Amino acid sequence: MTTRERAYAKANNQRAAQFTELWVIGRPEDIAVMVRAASASGRLVYLSSPSPMGGDDNRQRRYLRLRTH
Repeated sequence: MTTRERAYAKANNQRAAQFTELWVIGRPEDIAVMVRAASASGRLVYLSSPSPMGGDDNRQRRYLRLRTH
């Protein structure tokens, strides 16, 4: 591995370490509380639209990207 390749790999790892990505499954009310807390703390970067779980299950699935620092 060349010096340039090592520097590039290190920079990519540092950028990836800045965020935590989660799939959250739960009732809409529970997810809303979690999203409000993440938003109030300034850590929420991205929130997907709700996806129903399907069938007679009333839970939702949402993708969250949170800042780690």
